[in-house]
Amino acid sequence: MSEADFYYKMPHDRDDPNPFQAIFLDQSIPFNEEAKAVYLRDCSSRTRQFLLPLLRPFARLMIIVLQIYKSIVPKAFTSSKLLHRVLYWGMKNFVSPSANFMILRHFYLGSEVLQFIRDNVPGVQMTMNPLKPTNLEPVKDDLFLIHDLNLYNFIINLNRELQSKKLEVTKQDRLHFDAITSTRIPIEPLPKRWTNFLDLTTAIEIFTPIYQMFLTDNDFWRATNSLQLDETVGLYASKIIGSNDRLALINNKHPMVPMTTLGAGFRLVLHGLATEQLHALLVELKAKQESVQRIPS
Repeated sequence: MSEADFYYKMPHDRDDPNPFQAIFLDQSIPFNEEAKAVYLRDCSSRTRQFLLPLLRPFARLMIIVLQIYKSIVPKAFTSSKLLHRVLYWGMKNFVSPSANFMILRHFYLGSEVLQFIRDNVPGVQMTMNPLKPTNLEPVKDDLFLIHDLNLYNFIINLNRELQSKKLEVTKQDRLHFDAITSTRIPIEPLPKRWTNFLDLTTAIEIFTPIYQMFLTDNDFWRATNSLQLDETVGLYASKIIGSNDRLALINNKHPMVPMTTLGAGFRLVLHGLATEQLHALLVELKAKQESVQRIPS
């Protein structure tokens, strides 16, 4: 049975409807069907229901403590290599297959969204650094840090190109979808031992202070502020598409109003969902454009 079948075949009790089945069946939000089912089952896990409320206050307290510590000793125990080894070890041994699946998808889809924007701004010449992991091994090679750097470098290089060549991001009558994968993302089977029990949100809350501990204060602030760029990427895409009707669910808003680091874990989940929604919308538009092209004139 596929992940989606779990919700399609779930009995509907009118006196006790399942909230996650309702969200899954609702089609108002663009979302890959498999990823949506995986994410919602992850949301309904016992660790998210019972463990997350206990761990979240502790994790946020650790962020405050580390913020004070880093202001005194800004570069103590900083090592991106060690950080990513710890993240890899944690993901391999404690994070659930569904959560790891969503994390790897995020890097893959994020790279495709940026490539789509570049491909649909005529005249722009930019070197890209796509991240398309299909298993956990690439995590050890600074995957999370490079993901953040890619986003900042993309926006800086794109706008330098626009300004130097006097170009604009505008609606394109024919969109280029070569970067967008419409088939299943080839994520390999992930660790599924009895210890792999942490849901996505709980894992992110735990990993956030770990991320902060092994980075300089500047690197951590840069990483958390990158979440505010969801709105920026959404605006680029909406200009190219010529519509922003279904981009309204971006919650990491104005990039000129950075948030504190305390809510970084929760905002990171929103960041992942924003990427999923935008990519799913592009897959829909790709299918529509291809169907129109197949109609004989």
